[in-house]
Amino acid sequence: MSSPRSTDRVTIVAVHGNGGGAFRFSLAQPHFPGEVDFSALTLPGFSGEPRDPALATLTDYSDRIADMVRDAPRPLILLGHGIGASMLLDLVGRRPEVCDGVILHAPAGPILARHLLPRIMRLPGARAALQRLISTRPLRPIWRRTLFDATVPRQFSAQFLSDYRRCAAFGQMFDLITPTWFLGLQTVRVPTVLLWGGRDRVLRAEHSVMVRPLLADARVEIVPQWSHFPMIEQPSQYAAHTGRIALELAGARP
Repeated sequence: MSSPRSTDRVTIVAVHGNGGGAFRFSLAQPHFPGEVDFSALTLPGFSGEPRDPALATLTDYSDRIADMVRDAPRPLILLGHGIGASMLLDLVGRRPEVCDGVILHAPAGPILARHLLPRIMRLPGARAALQRLISTRPLRPIWRRTLFDATVPRQFSAQFLSDYRRCAAFGQMFDLITPTWFLGLQTVRVPTVLLWGGRDRVLRAEHSVMVRPLLADARVEIVPQWSHFPMIEQPSQYAAHTGRIALELAGARP
């Protein structure tokens, strides 16, 4: 059972997006406010972790997250990015007791029926080809310029890209995060902030209007200068911003 704690401190547990792991939050971790105890998960099948055959649905993955945070001190705020946010949508809608609030940063799923990439990923061999394309050494300079600004350390971006090749669950996510899954989500009734970068070209901020109806107690924050990976490009700002949100969310729930 998790331990109670006063709301002058808060625990944040972060869940990564597809192709990554806890490493994606490592640049931001040292910058969280002193009142915040921050950690990040690496799910089975990601960042070199072996895939668990028992995880066959997105609900399986989200329930595994619940298992992994069971003993986290309260108040507990869950922070998800990309597919991590999608898993938290699934989890907290069904099991609101798991946390005291949730930050959903650019969840994947709202426009899958109209998005080109999921259709391409259904072609034979497309998923493995994309993993190789992202992680291959000769193309890393191109991906670095495409995904990040010049402030991101080369050593970090090299591991970020190589993690895609080591992600055993990468292709599976295209089978699990579907329009049918999105339409079956239950309403999230814990305090929530739906967070997006105004310059996000991977999952655009206008997608937030499709997620907002699933959130009973929420506000939307769009940060104009952020792209898809502010925890990497603006780590200190990201930590300060999400840390402040977490403290506010912790105080919002009795």
